[in-house]
Amino acid sequence: MRSELHLAVIFWIASLALPMLLNAQTTPKTSSSPSTSPKTAASPATSPAKQSTRPVPFHGMISAVDQNAKTFTITGKKESRVFKVTDKTSISKSGNAATMKDITENEEASGSYWKNADGTLEAKTVKLGPMGAGAKKGKSPPAASPITSAEPKP
Repeated sequence: MRSELHLAVIFWIASLALPMLLNAQTTPKTSSSPSTSPKTAASPATSPAKQSTRPVPFHGMISAVDQNAKTFTITGKKESRVFKVTDKTSISKSGNAATMKDITENEEASGSYWKNADGTLEAKTVKLGPMGAGAKKGKSPPAASPITSAEPKP
C-alpha cells in the first residue's frame, strides 16, 4: 500500500513537471526590461531587407552594366546574376579605389554579395580585373636557388 502511494505521488509530480518543461522549450524568450537593446533596435532599421548574414563570393565576366540603375550582370554557365551597387559597396580596380563608372562590360570581376529577402543581390565588395592581379603587382619573383649536382665532391 505504501509503495503504491509513493508511486502515485511520483506519477502526479511527473505529470505536473512535464508540461512545464515542454512549455519552457516552446515559449520564446522575452526581455524582462521594457526597453529594447540598442543592437536589436538598430538592426532592422539599418537593413530591413537583409536575408543572409554572411556575404557570398562571386567571380566572372561582366556582360552588362546599367549606370542609371547602378547594376551590373555576370553571366554564368546556368544563369545570369544582376548585382546592385549601393553606397556601402566597396569597389576596387588594380588595388586602388574605384567607382561605379569604372565598371565596364567584358571585364573580369570578383567579390562578395548579400542576397536580400526580396531576391536582389546587393554587392558588398567588387574587385575589377583578373583575380590576383593586385596581389602579384607588389611581389618580387622568387630568387633562383643554386643548382647542386647529385654527385658528391671529391
